[in-house]
Amino acid sequence: MALMDFIKKQFIDIIQWTEDGDGTLAWRFPMAEMEIQNGASLTVRESQMAVFVNEGKVADVFGPGMYKLSTQTLPVLTYLKNWDKLFESPFKSDVYFFSTRQQLDAKWGTPQPITVRDKDFGAVRLRAFGNYAFRIADPKLFHTEISGTRDVYRAEELDGQLRGLVLQHISTAIAASGIPFLDLAAISMALHRR
Repeated sequence: MALMDFIKKQFIDIIQWTEDGDGTLAWRFPMAEMEIQNGASLTVRESQMAVFVNEGKVADVFGPGMYKLSTQTLPVLTYLKNWDKLFESPFKSDVYFFSTRQQLDAKWGTPQPITVRDKDFGAVRLRAFGNYAFRIADPKLFHTEISGTRDVYRAEELDGQLRGLVLQHISTAIAASGIPFLDLAAISMALHRR
């Protein structure tokens, strides 16, 4: 009987992720030498997407819903494996979950003042700061370009890159706008009141 219990524990029949609110953007379901049971249930919640990876390749992307994993729900996976048993036996793959909800209140600011030329005041040094929100729109692209095969990828790890992009675009836009310094201040106040 103990052998049967051991064998049963080696097959996964429910795959799901309940986010804990710690800023996790991507999370790999722990497989630990286990295989996914034919007909296993994959639950993807409303603020998530799941990416199914087989033999190092993204086989499929699942939006919110509940799926029974079989050849009907994983036709790409069946093609990759060329299974002649029509998915009757368990299989080994990786499932990554991605949070698609907005990550709010990410902060940005100029570490040093930006110098711009103004026709009335000459060189003017400006500082800027604010906050922004972002979310993952394409989990397959995020997996292949950013998070990769890591067990967990958190928002804080993306923070420096996103802040740098915001600052680069803000600096370029201010410098290229040609808006006089006094008008720039007035525009900033008008936008702040919105």
